[in-house]
Amino acid sequence: MPDENGAFDFQAHAQSAVATYLPLQTFYRQLALVTKGILDESARSRSIKVQSIQAREKDPESLRHKAAQPSPDDPSTPKYTDPLTDITDLAAVRVITFFPGTLAEIGALIDEEFAVVERSDKGAKLLEDERFGYQSIHYLVKLSPGRVALPEYAPYAQSTVEIQVRTILQHAWAEIEHDIQYKSASVIPAEIRRRFVALAGMLELADREFQAVQDADRRLMEDARKQVKVGQLEDVEITPDALRTFLDKRLGRDRRISDFSYEWTARLLRRLGFSTLGQVSACIEGYDDDILSRAATGGRQGQTTRFELMLLAGMGDKYLERHFFARFDWYRATCVSHLDRMVKAGIQSGRYDPLSGSTEEPGDAKAAQ
Repeated sequence: MPDENGAFDFQAHAQSAVATYLPLQTFYRQLALVTKGILDESARSRSIKVQSIQAREKDPESLRHKAAQPSPDDPSTPKYTDPLTDITDLAAVRVITFFPGTLAEIGALIDEEFAVVERSDKGAKLLEDERFGYQSIHYLVKLSPGRVALPEYAPYAQSTVEIQVRTILQHAWAEIEHDIQYKSASVIPAEIRRRFVALAGMLELADREFQAVQDADRRLMEDARKQVKVGQLEDVEITPDALRTFLDKRLGRDRRISDFSYEWTARLLRRLGFSTLGQVSACIEGYDDDILSRAATGGRQGQTTRFELMLLAGMGDKYLERHFFARFDWYRATCVSHLDRMVKAGIQSGRYDPLSGSTEEPGDAKAAQ
């Protein structure tokens, strides 16, 4: 496509690419959304937690700019001879994870759910080119043969999608990088170069530390579950997960209870002065949750409500004094009413105090039977 002087007309080349693309823009938007849907469902079914999955079709102005680029090998010719074929991110999806360890899980998912045409590590390429930047893994994929055999996927059989996979910190760098003037380490001033190197190192270290924190959290969680199951509670710190395991074993599982309820109850235990499940077990020892619930409320309540009634019985006035709702008259009246009904049912409240370790033996709730 030469201009009037016989030189290649890059702007006309780019304009032609955009004109061809515009009628297809909706198609590429749908292709990106279809790919996002597959990734969403596949990650959910594998219990892979990600920060977000984003889909987009190529912006026409971005396509125009890209199609007008000259070839790095021969500046008199275009980098993309056939832009709609050579530019591979007309439909693109970005998967942003919280932790580096999830990148491999998403990679395995992509290998299973798509036909992978190409995989490239942009971080390694940046190092080779002595360019500043941060890691990102790019995949060029097509829908799997099994999917395109279905009518709803058949229109996308020959189309390629770009999938970018990066952590949230890698994404932050990539977004900021758009505003960085110097991209090459060979031309950047020494002072700025030192800052870039330090910043890139800090981000990589932060990614690794976040991963280490997640790994440690999982390890502590698994250890706590094992200790609860064998009854070794003295050193088990109160966390929502450890509390759930403890209550499921002690009171029976209740699938109606939400994660928020366990988080709230764990915070309540801390507020009451408990630090370990061993203390909690000592406080409620001798009480039957079902008997307490029926005596205080007239029926069998949910797991965490029965547990709070056990704490009320085990601590007596101490429970009410330290509770989040202690300042509300309605809550104080409710607790006093529960205690009165327990007494009438022959259940004696205790005086367990986790802050001092002191306790008075409660009456055996089973005696009420």
